[in-house]
Amino acid sequence: QLQLVESGGGLVQPGGSLRLSCAASGFTLDYYAIGWFRQAPGKEREGVSCIRHDNSSTYYADSVKGRFTISRDTAKNTAYLQMDSLKPEDTAVYYCAAQRLLFSRRCVPGLYGYWGQGTQVTVSS
Repeated sequence: QLQLVESGGGLVQPGGSLRLSCAASGFTLDYYAIGWFRQAPGKEREGVSCIRHDNSSTYYADSVKGRFTISRDTAKNTAYLQMDSLKPEDTAVYYCAAQRLLFSRRCVPGLYGYWGQGTQVTVSS
């Protein structure tokens, strides 16, 4: 059974950092594009950062450029989203997603077929 499990969310003060993890089981992430998405209350799910299956291209939403970093550790079969300089507007449920051999550079939810359950990130003082 293909499964993605996110962890690492929580409550953090503005300016703080969190690292989200996305552990895959039942398949290897080597041939999969990875996407991180978020959804705040009353808003649509949006692409935060995506990386192609061969790591040749990454995407960052303008709102997170220079603050967030996407990566993967093939040995651990896990993807990460390092989030620094967090702002209250980053508060949302964050989801990781995977799609095999996705060549598109677009970071949109509709292109991804496998999803984790989400982890809450709250940035507040």
